[in-house]
Amino acid sequence: MASTSEPPAAQPGTLLADQRRALIADEVRRRGAVRVSELTERLAVSDMTIRRDLDLLASAGVLEKVHGGATALGLRSTDEPGFEAKSHRQLDEKEAIAQRAVSLVSPGQAIALTAGTTNWRLAHHLVQIPELTVVTNSIQVANVLHREGRTDLTVVLTGGVRTPSDALVGPVAVTTIRSLHVDLLFMGVHGMSLEAGYTTPNLLEAETNQALVQASRRLVVVADNTKWGVRGLSRIAGLGDADSIVSDAGLPQEARSAIAEQGVQLILSGGRPPLPRRVTLSDG
Repeated sequence: MASTSEPPAAQPGTLLADQRRALIADEVRRRGAVRVSELTERLAVSDMTIRRDLDLLASAGVLEKVHGGATALGLRSTDEPGFEAKSHRQLDEKEAIAQRAVSLVSPGQAIALTAGTTNWRLAHHLVQIPELTVVTNSIQVANVLHREGRTDLTVVLTGGVRTPSDALVGPVAVTTIRSLHVDLLFMGVHGMSLEAGYTTPNLLEAETNQALVQASRRLVVVADNTKWGVRGLSRIAGLGDADSIVSDAGLPQEARSAIAEQGVQLILSGGRPPLPRRVTLSDG
């Protein structure tokens, strides 16, 4: 599935300042967030130039400047975009991440998927794997899996209160999850950073995801590069609490370094398939 076409990289000195700022503003509106490092590469100008541009655009009320980049106005730590809105963002990256993440799943495992559009893409690939049990609090993920009608695929939908992102959260979901044990959890996030860890704008979703983390032998975070540096209102877990992160080649070097320092395996889409240790409920 093709994503919205991106403007080509500019040649040094070819854009006037106003043209450059207009392009930055368009990019923020299109993607919701941009990083300084991405803009310096695309526009072939210095880090200082981009930061000045962001300062001016922020002063003009065009965008909000945040650490390491900028976000569209309204993308605060408590904002929670709906599933439909999120499903149109970073389509190629999410599909590539899903294709890579599915290689971590073995036939016969019990796995869990949180809500989110990356896990929704992953669900489309999980149908290829036999004898799976999938626990999820995502209506969209459950719909994909139920369409298959396979007798060897067991889907456990937690129940709960529905959020704008089609997650089921709250006491009903948490009670169900606390009675279960799974081999592997794929967790989507609203944001991730060294300081804040993995976050979401929804307090009840954070609690539900925390229960899923506790119920899992292994935690794999699936997150495209735009999630780095974004902070939601509520913390789910620390950056180092994940066993692996599956992301894309656009993940900035600062993120890669921070992830490595935390001892977390970083798996980037497009490379050679990883060889992780397979764990099952019978291990140990």
